[in-house]
Amino acid sequence: MSASYTFDDLVAVMARLRGPGGCPWDRAQTPRSLRPYLLEETYETLEAIDRGEDAALCEELGDLLLQVVFQARMAEEAGGFTIGEVIDGLVRKLIERHPHVFGDTRLETAEAVLAHWHEAKQAKREAVFAGIPHGLPALARAQRVQERVRPLGFRWPDLQAAVAKAREELGELETAAGPEAAADELGDALFTLINVAIFHGVDAEQALRDATRKFIQRFTRLEVLARASGRPLREHAPEELLALWEQAKDDHAG
Repeated sequence: MSASYTFDDLVAVMARLRGPGGCPWDRAQTPRSLRPYLLEETYETLEAIDRGEDAALCEELGDLLLQVVFQARMAEEAGGFTIGEVIDGLVRKLIERHPHVFGDTRLETAEAVLAHWHEAKQAKREAVFAGIPHGLPALARAQRVQERVRPLGFRWPDLQAAVAKAREELGELETAAGPEAAADELGDALFTLINVAIFHGVDAEQALRDATRKFIQRFTRLEVLARASGRPLREHAPEELLALWEQAKDDHAG
């Protein structure tokens, strides 16, 4: 093999690992047994993107690519498809979805490209929500669902109307009687807030990920400040914790 390995080398290594005399663990795997690893590698890739670390992203993309090649190898062994067919289908799809690059269609803006892409995909679907994975995180799935119906005219007329509906749902959540009713109203409120996110051009899933990361960073700073006071965190009164929180926010902003 060459000093700088290629995609073909990766495919060959996987075939060797799965073949006679290969790795017992790799040979024992099935498409279903690898599901947790595929999910884990996907989230680790997202974290590397969020951190903006090129070296980590390079490594995680490799781990994610391994899962693709692994699944394709098992499919080939079962007589399903090959990695070559995966690539062929992907290239054909990319060319088909970019007629403004590979054809004569004129699409001058990113918005026009996205609208054309949605129209082309919708024309091939038997149902509006076909193809939206059930395994998507809840916020991401809810946003995909709403994005599917918007081109059909099923949407609030403007941002103000969406915000008004969100306020209405939050009011119903505030007066909900019991956990079941509260859960139902919370779901409605979150679903409506995603509509607000769409009007702002915001990815709701990423927004919540960023907010959670920001909270962790600030609370970690709060813990440092609490330890510096000489008392354990649990011994601080609520008003003291609030003051430390505000200081942590200022430190984080700076």
